[in-house]
Amino acid sequence: MMGDWMRLPTAPPSLGTLLAWDPPPLPVLPLTAAVLAAWYCWARWRLHRCGRRWPTVRTVAFLTGCALLGITTGLGMERYGFALFSVWMFQHLTLSMAVPPLLVLGAPGLMLLRSTPHHGPARVIPAAALAALRSRGARWLLSPGVTIPLFLVSYYGIYLSPLFDAVAGTWLGHTGLEVFFLGTGLLFIVPILSVGPLPGRPGYLGRFFDLFVEMPLHVFFGVILMMASVPLVATFAAPPPDWGIDPLDDQQWAGALAWSYGEPIALAVVVLFAMRWYRHERRTAAVRERHGAVQAEQDLAAYNTYLRSLPR
Repeated sequence: MMGDWMRLPTAPPSLGTLLAWDPPPLPVLPLTAAVLAAWYCWARWRLHRCGRRWPTVRTVAFLTGCALLGITTGLGMERYGFALFSVWMFQHLTLSMAVPPLLVLGAPGLMLLRSTPHHGPARVIPAAALAALRSRGARWLLSPGVTIPLFLVSYYGIYLSPLFDAVAGTWLGHTGLEVFFLGTGLLFIVPILSVGPLPGRPGYLGRFFDLFVEMPLHVFFGVILMMASVPLVATFAAPPPDWGIDPLDDQQWAGALAWSYGEPIALAVVVLFAMRWYRHERRTAAVRERHGAVQAEQDLAAYNTYLRSLPR
């Protein structure tokens, strides 16, 4: 008996049942989303109280990410995700590709540093955050040598091996996989979209290469699922008969989601990254132009001084 920890719904999946209020007994990720949203609102209020402005678009992006995290893991789809590959794949893609960019665009690290007092006992928080940011571990976790293998494992290593069936049959393993997907998505997108300095972050060309390499990986995985003639994951091979769902059709829907779901998100990330790259190049060119003009004036002044120093 799965008990209430992994209780499956009795009704077949529909839009109403997928979005129905049915949180898990221990809603780890929904509570995390609520806590993050509450903290962000408090921090923004503190900045406003101190007379410091904060872009509204960042607030909207972060709160939208928190809401999407809570919806994906706290409503009825969380129950259906134990038995339907298509629902689980939607959760996977949302946690790894949709939620992380929204959270990162909210600049929570910058918000933490600006809203936390830098004096008194509270100064320990920004000091610890900066120490963690500048640590060798952070440099290692955010390097392409770690993010690319993790992205590969999150699709090919988990689903095309016995690993998923070994851990997804329990509530702890199911939730652990959700946390893993969210974490890998954050590690991938932080070096690309975050504002502020990061340890060992490559230039825009290097980050564009990482984006080009990692983003299409889910597309090929979706093609594998759609072309498979047998269920590839035993966990989703036998959905409840009352639902009237063929597991192979459900697997093909999961593959279609993996192939198509991330494309609009990937395009939006690429466009935003290209805009930031363009603005950076314009600022760099303007600085160089100003520096060249100043240097030319200095050279001219030095030449005139030299001419005046010559004997008549």
